[in-house]
Amino acid sequence: MYKAVIGLEVHVELKTASKNFSTAVNGNSQTHNSNISEIDLGYPGILPTVNKEAVKKSLKVALALNCKIPEYLIFDRKNYFYPDLPKGYQITQLHHPIGTDGYLMINTKDTVKKVLIHDTHLEEDTANIEHLSNYSLIDYNRAGIPLLETVTEPCLNSSDEAIAFLEALRSLFLYCSVADARSDLGQIRCDVNVSLMRENDKELGTRVEMKGVNSFAAVKSAIECEIRRQTEILDRGGEVLQETRRYDEVADETYLMRSKVDAIDYKYYIEPNIPPIKIEKEFIEAVKKEIPLLQYERINNYTNNYNLTKVEALTLVKEKELSDYFDEMVKVGIEPKIACNWLAGFILGYLNKNYLSIIDIKITPKMLKDLIELLDGGKISIKQMKEVLTKALKENKDPNILIKELNISQITDDEEIKNIVNEVLDENLNLVSDYKAGKRVFDFIIGQIMKKTKGRVNPAMTSKILKEELEKR
Repeated sequence: MYKAVIGLEVHVELKTASKNFSTAVNGNSQTHNSNISEIDLGYPGILPTVNKEAVKKSLKVALALNCKIPEYLIFDRKNYFYPDLPKGYQITQLHHPIGTDGYLMINTKDTVKKVLIHDTHLEEDTANIEHLSNYSLIDYNRAGIPLLETVTEPCLNSSDEAIAFLEALRSLFLYCSVADARSDLGQIRCDVNVSLMRENDKELGTRVEMKGVNSFAAVKSAIECEIRRQTEILDRGGEVLQETRRYDEVADETYLMRSKVDAIDYKYYIEPNIPPIKIEKEFIEAVKKEIPLLQYERINNYTNNYNLTKVEALTLVKEKELSDYFDEMVKVGIEPKIACNWLAGFILGYLNKNYLSIIDIKITPKMLKDLIELLDGGKISIKQMKEVLTKALKENKDPNILIKELNISQITDDEEIKNIVNEVLDENLNLVSDYKAGKRVFDFIIGQIMKKTKGRVNPAMTSKILKEELEKR
């Protein structure tokens, strides 16, 4: 029996106005090779300038990952020739990453796990290359975009744990507003390291790296595929070689990219054009204050303090805006379980059905509180509340104003209900006779009353009064 040991290297493009070391625009463009500058292309005499916003966002991630922060910001030069890096080198951080020795708590299917972070470091992205049959096309719009790479220790043991970590890390990026992290645009990519060891072994097995896996689903499949491949090799007494491989999603198999003997010597040295920059404690503290309560802490708060189930908590924290909306509902005085039922159930169901987000609606938590109080006070029925809420969501109107416009309110006055009941009975004397004869017509009479009042009468009060009036006849 083998134990899988997995480490991940996650690259995410940071959301900034300009690139990491130049003033060229950081953004998607339909026009190829339009967002570039002399610095991105490595022209002679160029001098890079550090993007402060990229540093700030990298620092925010490092702090959110509970990392140690260095005293100085120092960049290194990684030397290699390939068309995707026109300078012939990449500016990165090898020896002094912006964050080291951190961790991220994740929720797995059965428990929670502390995933150790080796480091997170800031570098620049490469160009996009499209390889065709007998030539390649290069788009340098991506070259130089701020890229944050987060490297875990080899401490994950299954594809499910790897996906849980990736989802938690992506959530951290979104909660901290540092990146959009859209895999469909290549904004978040992953290198996967997999090795196998026997249960009682003390040393890790031979590591195999899979480069550039572009979706979480592909990461899961690539890990499972590589575990199968290595298991088959070990079962027949073979030796797993240290290699860099690619994962083919169509064939569901990995193939050799290069072996250990082909490993590149990048000849790292400190980037000579960027002097060390002291990271002031005041700057660190200011960034730390901008970090919101993250997914894991919110889940604990919802389950421990609000008595929500883990499933309910996970639903609420999936998007920061949804979680913030729920927090505001509780803050204005809605009981947490009731707030969760209306938000995670009714409202989220409407949003998902109509491809909307919570930020698209104009209904405030205070408006919902007023509506819930009308329901609790018997002023409107549950059916009326759902109808009003649906209309309010559809038209982006205040539900309390809609209630007045539509004249929706529940009839709760005893005398008024009694008069309505007797009107219906007078119009349907045959039903009174049927009731006296023991026939099951009570619910039908209730239905007639509801029809007459368009559902406005209080059901419980109506039922009680109807019984009394029928017994009098």
